[in-house]
Amino acid sequence: MTPPQELAVPVEGGDLAVLHWPAADPGAPVLVAVHGITANALAWGALARRLAGRAALYAPDLRGRAASRDLPGPYGLARHAEDTAALITALDAGPVRLVGHSMGAWVSALTAVHHPSLVRELTLVDGAVSFPLPAGVRPEDALAAVLGPALARLSAVFESRAAYRAFWQAHPAFDPWTDELDAYTQRDLVGTEPALVSSCVHAAIDTDGAQVLLDPEAAAAIHRLTVPARLLYAARGLLDEPQALYDTGRLAAAGLAVPTELVPDTNHYSIIAAERLAEVLLGG
Repeated sequence: MTPPQELAVPVEGGDLAVLHWPAADPGAPVLVAVHGITANALAWGALARRLAGRAALYAPDLRGRAASRDLPGPYGLARHAEDTAALITALDAGPVRLVGHSMGAWVSALTAVHHPSLVRELTLVDGAVSFPLPAGVRPEDALAAVLGPALARLSAVFESRAAYRAFWQAHPAFDPWTDELDAYTQRDLVGTEPALVSSCVHAAIDTDGAQVLLDPEAAAAIHRLTVPARLLYAARGLLDEPQALYDTGRLAAAGLAVPTELVPDTNHYSIIAAERLAEVLLGG
């Protein structure tokens, strides 16, 4: 597949880095895809392949990650929503089909609440539904328990790109390993060997993670939507474990007005590479 085009979109404080996979037809749908808390725009590489030019796909590196790591704070979900709105406005393509994964689902829901005229349809993927923390559990401990290796790597130093590849290949949710996963994970690295580190800015991850867990506006966003929306959720969790983030019982307790759909044979990460997601985004 042809590599994506690299764009820069002006936002508050500088330029937001955006990857663009063009459509074969100028009249094709326009999709904007928002990644998760420690991810980057190449997380959507498999989706781009499955779309096969049937839609124009735009995916930002969120503020504080990858090629957008030098954008300054303040961070937070509302700030990312404003950056996403700035990107959609800059495209000048009318309302778009917006999709967000994990933390990006909360960001996308906030974008649709604050800027409904920019969003034609909203697809939330394994995110945007909040639940109270158990009594006595600190937010930082809850985030570490949920994210596991994805968060632990932020304080690690890697001697080579191969070492970083091996770190991710050992992750139980990233099996089978693919060229798309390789490109996605390698995009995260900054520095030079033997001192490579994740591009993620720690202050961004701390702020954003606390808001995913505790921010009342972010938690309420999925209940305040006025645009057509749906939630796709994975069958397994972040470590490919049987207990997923969401299940029918938890979603029923959340009292959602948006329709929900389980995507079988997926975990929290692999769901965005599923054929079903591409079908939904194309109107299927």
